[in-house]
Amino acid sequence: MKLVVIIPFYNEEKYLAECIGSFVQQTRTPDLLILVDDSSTDKGTDIAKTLAATHPFIQYYRKQSDPGRMPGAKPIHAFHHGLDQIEDFDLIGKFDADVVLPPHYFEKAMQAYRVNPNLGMFSGHLYIQKEDLWIYEAVADKNHIRGPIKLYSKKCFKAINGLIPALGWDSVDTLLAQASGFQLQTDNTLKVKHLRPTSKDYMNLEYFKHRGASYHLLGYDLIISLLSAVKLASKKKSLRIFTALLQGYFKSRGNDQRLVNETSAKAICRVRYRKMARKLNLLAGLR
Repeated sequence: MKLVVIIPFYNEEKYLAECIGSFVQQTRTPDLLILVDDSSTDKGTDIAKTLAATHPFIQYYRKQSDPGRMPGAKPIHAFHHGLDQIEDFDLIGKFDADVVLPPHYFEKAMQAYRVNPNLGMFSGHLYIQKEDLWIYEAVADKNHIRGPIKLYSKKCFKAINGLIPALGWDSVDTLLAQASGFQLQTDNTLKVKHLRPTSKDYMNLEYFKHRGASYHLLGYDLIISLLSAVKLASKKKSLRIFTALLQGYFKSRGNDQRLVNETSAKAICRVRYRKMARKLNLLAGLR
């Protein structure tokens, strides 16, 4: 199986060398590792160029874009820039430049794909540092494949039409994969260090307005959007976040534009409602 990984990055001089070092030290290295420099202004550019010159399986490309670190569309556009350089693959990964993999990560991943031909997506778990300990980054369920460590089979990647350049892409891809009949797998023995915790990047109200807009853009109906907003605002314990989410959702809904077609939107909602039904049944069984 040909394994290709794309890592978009912007101003990652603090983490890039350690991140890529963990890819170089894999018991099964990628056949191709593409570093897409998303218009960095720090020394990350020089680090990436040196790594590409040192290791034959690493390639460096630079993409011109607006400065700044923005969730959603920006890194996915950079990912697509890397994707344009690839002729073929059997497994393709979208990884962030602030993760450190255990040495046998891809060996175990490829084994999982060999065992299960219907496996569409695979990942380990992300851990963040708290003082001297590395603890699970509890921003999602442990069966959710997180955005910084996505690995897809070719069939699954093609079936979901690749990655959508919008906030929430890393939830919609899993929903579309499940709607297309693919299985998802996380391996709790693969503990990936996440050097920059997610919450440090995405905490302002403008982000939550974009998050609310993504509910509509990515196909959620009103009920799912409201429930998603309630869940996230409750987790953050903030009425202001709930308001920002709804402002973003209704503004996007007023524009009446989506990034998925009607068929995909309906498939996404069906999977979300099935998941809700399973959770309600589990809760009822605990009573």
